[in-house]
Amino acid sequence: MDRFVDRAAELEQLRDCYESESADLVVMYGRRRLGKSELVRRSIADRDSAVYYQAVESTAQNQLEQFAETATAQFPSLQNVRRDWEALLETLGTEDAVVVIDEFPFLIEEDDSLPSRIQRVWDLELQETGMTLVLVGSSISVMEEKVLSGGAPLYGRRTATIDLMPLGVSDARQFFPEYDPETAVTAWSIYGGTPYYLQTIDPDQQLGPNVQQTILSERGLLYSEPEFLLRTELRQPNTYFSILRALAHGRRTPNEIAGMAGMESGSLSTYLQKLRRLRLVERHIPVTESPTASKRGRYRISAPLFRFWFRFVYGNQDQLRLLDDDAYDELVAPELANYVSPLFERLCQVKLPSLVDRRFRDIGQWWFKDHELDVLGLADEGLVAGECKFTARPVSEGVLADLERTASKVQWSEKPADGEPLYVLFSRSGYTEDLKRVAETRDDVRLYQLSDLISEEPVHGRPGG
Repeated sequence: MDRFVDRAAELEQLRDCYESESADLVVMYGRRRLGKSELVRRSIADRDSAVYYQAVESTAQNQLEQFAETATAQFPSLQNVRRDWEALLETLGTEDAVVVIDEFPFLIEEDDSLPSRIQRVWDLELQETGMTLVLVGSSISVMEEKVLSGGAPLYGRRTATIDLMPLGVSDARQFFPEYDPETAVTAWSIYGGTPYYLQTIDPDQQLGPNVQQTILSERGLLYSEPEFLLRTELRQPNTYFSILRALAHGRRTPNEIAGMAGMESGSLSTYLQKLRRLRLVERHIPVTESPTASKRGRYRISAPLFRFWFRFVYGNQDQLRLLDDDAYDELVAPELANYVSPLFERLCQVKLPSLVDRRFRDIGQWWFKDHELDVLGLADEGLVAGECKFTARPVSEGVLADLERTASKVQWSEKPADGEPLYVLFSRSGYTEDLKRVAETRDDVRLYQLSDLISEEPVHGRPGG
């Protein structure tokens, strides 16, 4: 069953453009499988004067013919118009049409003059009409280089940009509403916020059988998904596979990644840059440092499903076949808490502004030498330092004491002189009675549960254990 979750703001933005009396050029892009096509189709579902054309990998002439046929079916006045992009778009402009071109990069690959031609007809004719032209693309590198960058022909023409992101955990939970908070956080840590992946989950089944059937089984819809997408985007994917495997197994610095991937660290940056452009890998730095000046960057896989696949599927295919239906219990379950833990930390960072009512300048991780904080929020009122424990044991008073010691090591040049630190703890398995008593007597300590992280509502206040 297709479920369409959230995206209300993007739908409203598109429909506002359609209703506008002026011309609009909308650029929508984002990683594959995020639901861009479904979003634009829904946005025009109740409109008679809309053309939706999904480009395919074909010759430039075939693409033009297919667009002309699709548009003529909606606007018969195009029947006698010359089969040329500029002529067709100019005529559609006179109709104040809504025109959606999905997978625009496929067209550019066959005819790289197309953006310039659209720019010409836009400047000469279309910008004086009530037309809305929506260009949609999954190839982020092509969209950024050929459509969005300062040197691109269409630069400065777009009136709206929709950079579609994965769903947050609260929205993702609508795909498995009956899961308890721990299972919901774990499911998000495996499938992420990509609607196509989330739709493979049977909410009436437990998480283990779902993962077994959709990801670990050769017959599963997602068994080859990361490999398929990487081979679509990359010409020589094997080196990238080795890098992603190293990242999925916890290697974070260039030297660590290169060592496990079996390559020279000097050649690594080119590959990492490409993976970052595809939004599969991200670089992060201590939150107190400058992104441009810091030399202490670490790398991680940003897409949870890719992280899971390179941790448990890639290189293990033979073992998965042998274990068959027992693969989840034998391979994944014993490692699951360790796997979820870094994603749990990221989730705590993302949810911090809805939990703590402060004016945050930035939120992230912090580390220096042997000291590390899972969560550090830089706020006008002072530092917010946090520790995240996705363990089977309740968190004890000793963890708070360690957190206070580590937070005292943080150097932040803009720290307010009178700003008192706030200490926040996040736990999978609750808190000891000693720690609960301490938190009750102190205004600078907050204890949070998993249920606080998956709530859609802000939880400002003083939650207890």
